[in-house]
Amino acid sequence: MDVKEAVASRYSCRAFLPTPVPETVIRDIVERAARAPSAGNMQPWRVYAIAGKRVEELKARLAPRMATELPKGEGVDYTIYPQPMGEPYRTRSFDVGERLYRSIDVPREDKPARYRQYARNYEFFGAPVALFFAREKAHGPAQWADIGGYLQTVALLARGRGLHTCPQQAWVSFHRTVRDFLELPEHLMVYSGMAVGYEDPDAPINGWRSPREPLDAFATFSGFEK
Repeated sequence: MDVKEAVASRYSCRAFLPTPVPETVIRDIVERAARAPSAGNMQPWRVYAIAGKRVEELKARLAPRMATELPKGEGVDYTIYPQPMGEPYRTRSFDVGERLYRSIDVPREDKPARYRQYARNYEFFGAPVALFFAREKAHGPAQWADIGGYLQTVALLARGRGLHTCPQQAWVSFHRTVRDFLELPEHLMVYSGMAVGYEDPDAPINGWRSPREPLDAFATFSGFEK
């Protein structure tokens, strides 16, 4: 698979098969992703990979809490979305949520069903492997950007191995539980999770794609030779 195909076929998979992924494959992806850009070569990413019984243990810790603690969870270490969310960002966010729930026939007014789907985040959507990305609390926007680049590189390398991923900043809402589970040192904080595995091609929730704006809506070009 070339890089263009990997970029085009990457999406946030929300239903995985239970097929195990070998540790050697995950190690290779995580190691190769370290070629992602890094300002000053700081390489600020920290990665915690879990699978098998460890994944099941974390899911078991959270399962009894889903009915009473969603959507706020334990609060967050950082705000994922700007408040208030201006346009066109609010419309885009609203639209993608509508597309997701429409794919599984959950109407907007059925909040219990929406919460049940949202709780699937904390089951890694059935994926056999989970990655957590952590960062130094003292680091700033440039290092956050570096970790985002690293995360995207992981996703593309996973596609090259026939895998799919779902980046999950939703885990920030249970950062205290994740911190305790992973035994994070005090100077680190949870940046994001990521589910990794083989997609379930028959799951309706995997059958749609979020739209992207046309090129001229977000880019300008000048000075090029005709």
